[in-house]
Amino acid sequence: MSATTPVGPAANTPPPAALARPGRRSARASALTGASSASRPPGRGRLTRPERIWGRIFIAPPVLGFALFALAPLLFSCYAAFTHWNGLSSPVFSGLTNFRTMAGDPQFWQSLWNTLFLMIGIPIGLAISLALAIALNRRMPGRAAFRVIYYLPGVSSVAAISILWQWALNGDFGLVNELLRMVGIDGPNWLAEKTWVKPALILMGVWKGLGFSTLLYLAALQSVPRNLLEAAMLDGAGAWRRFRHVTLPMLSPVTFFLVVTGIIGGAQMFAEINIMTPTGGPEFGSATIVWYIWQQGFQNLKLGYATAMSLVLGALIFLVTAFQFYLNSRNVFTVE
Repeated sequence: MSATTPVGPAANTPPPAALARPGRRSARASALTGASSASRPPGRGRLTRPERIWGRIFIAPPVLGFALFALAPLLFSCYAAFTHWNGLSSPVFSGLTNFRTMAGDPQFWQSLWNTLFLMIGIPIGLAISLALAIALNRRMPGRAAFRVIYYLPGVSSVAAISILWQWALNGDFGLVNELLRMVGIDGPNWLAEKTWVKPALILMGVWKGLGFSTLLYLAALQSVPRNLLEAAMLDGAGAWRRFRHVTLPMLSPVTFFLVVTGIIGGAQMFAEINIMTPTGGPEFGSATIVWYIWQQGFQNLKLGYATAMSLVLGALIFLVTAFQFYLNSRNVFTVE
């Protein structure tokens, strides 16, 4: 054994240069850290004080707008639903009176049924929109002009469309009945008969939303990967099987979006009813839930009762939408 080789505990003792005081970094480590901080590109570190101030200034308008025009009214509505309030005097707390009145109100249930019935137009409109999108996706004469014409209802105001259809559905000189007379059919007084007022409104709603739905379906059809269609064709799949097993699943995100937005929009249908059937239709046959809320709140000055119905409507829309998202999560179509 060499005399310079350490023996015993001294063999495991680190050299003095390697010792460092606990809690303190060496000068070299500090220099390296400072060099890495200096070489750090801008935007990777913490925000400076002026940047934080300007960031708060820029996000303040939307946050304040949400707090003033969404959060505060929602909180007040949760209180007003449990009060007797006519909008002119202070609300008087009444507990669950408004909800008990709602449960025994036949017009509330009738308006809710009318709203659900009018949503029959959602699948009808989606089917017609998909057929039009498939036709527009092919090469055909006048395709560009037709793409402009079919979308005109989408850029028209609801009031103008309602007045147009109120005239078209007139029982005496309306365009719809005139067309029916040409084929030997005596058309009904659409907006004055309980049997026909809801089908008339469904017809108008389908026509009004046709352009927007067709536009989305057309864009989705043009984004379907052609290699999937060609692979299905090489496997011997016909046109219907390619559409059913390739094209239709690829359109499911658009269909899901249109169904959800259609349900939310249909549950809030008001302007069309107020213009075409301002009294709620024959035997209250066309009154929607939002129209009934408006009537109770602003015509009968029962704002507490109207607010309670609004909360129930909001809860129903939330539950239906959440159920739609749940179903969509279980039927996701992906391409590996």
